[in-house]
Amino acid sequence: MANLRLLIIEDDADQMELMRERLEDHFGKGTVVGVGSRKDALAQDVAAFDLILCDYNLPDGSGMEVLAEITKRCDTPVLMVTGENVGTIAAEAMRKGASDYVVKFGEYLFTIPLVVEKNLTAAKIKRENESLRQELERAAAALRERNEQLQDSLKRVEEMAATDPLTSLYNRRHFSHLLEQLFAEAQRYEKDLSCVMIDLDGYKKINDTYGHQIGDQLLVLAGKVIRANQRRMDVAARYGGDEFVLLLPHADRDEAFGVVHRIREEFAAASATLLKRANGVGMSAGVASLCGQSPPHADQLVAMADALLYKAKEAGRNRTIGVGDVVTEANVA
Repeated sequence: MANLRLLIIEDDADQMELMRERLEDHFGKGTVVGVGSRKDALAQDVAAFDLILCDYNLPDGSGMEVLAEITKRCDTPVLMVTGENVGTIAAEAMRKGASDYVVKFGEYLFTIPLVVEKNLTAAKIKRENESLRQELERAAAALRERNEQLQDSLKRVEEMAATDPLTSLYNRRHFSHLLEQLFAEAQRYEKDLSCVMIDLDGYKKINDTYGHQIGDQLLVLAGKVIRANQRRMDVAARYGGDEFVLLLPHADRDEAFGVVHRIREEFAAASATLLKRANGVGMSAGVASLCGQSPPHADQLVAMADALLYKAKEAGRNRTIGVGDVVTEANVA
C-alpha cells in the first residue's frame, strides 16, 4: 500500500518497537509513527493517518478518551490494542467508535498486520460507499431539480396552449373544455351556471380610425377589466375577435347582470382615458343561465347567451339583455 501511514499509541517502548517492526515488515519502512502518551497522540494530525492503533491504558489517560477525541476530529479507523481481555471493555470500545479490538496475547504480533489490512480494506469500502452515496444524492437532487424544471416548463407550455396571447384570458379551445366540465358539475349538483357573451361596440370603426395598435390595446384593456371583476371560480375567455365569454358558476341571472354592469362601467371609463375622449367604448352583452333557460347541452347555453348579445346589438348596443327582457333605456348602463 503506497504512502500508507499508521499511528501507534503505546506507552510500553518494547511493545511499540515490536509492533513497529512487524507492521513495517509487512507494509514497508517508514510506515509507522509511534507516540507514548495521550498528550502526544492528540498533538498529532490524526486525520492524516490511514489507521491508528491505540493502547487501552496510557500514563496520562485512557485509550477510550483518545478514541473519543479522534472520532470527533475525523473518521480515521482506530484499533484498540490492549492486554485487557475483557468482553465489556471490547464492547464499550466498539460502541465508542473503535473499528476493531486486538488483545495483546499469544502470537498477536503475527496476526496484527492482517487485522490492520482487514480494517484498512473495510475503511476503504466505507469511504467508497459514502462517496457513492453522496454522488447518488447529488444525482437525485439534480434529477429532482430537472424534473421541477420540466414540470415548470410543461406548466408554462400548457398555460400558453390554453391562453390567448393578447389578453391573457383563456382561448376558445380551452374555454370549450372548461365549459363541458362546469356544465356537467352544475347539472349534477343542481346549481346554477350563468354564461355571459360580451362584444365591444363599434370596434371595427375604432380600428379603422385609431389604428390596429390602439385596437389591440383596447382588447388588452378589456381583458384586464374582465379579470379584475371575475371571482376565483369564474372562467373568462376571448371567444374571438372583440368578443369575450364568461362562465359564472353558482351565479344566477341577477348576479351575472351585476358582474357585467361593473365590467361595462369600468371599461367605459378606462377606454375613454385610452382614446383621450369624453366617451369610452361601449359593450353589449347577453346573459343566459342554466336554471333560467334549462339548455340540454353546454354549447346551447353559450348559443343562448350569444343570441341575446345580438339582440342587445340590434336594440342599440351598449346594454345587457337576458331572456324575456323588454328593451328599454333601463337595459343601458
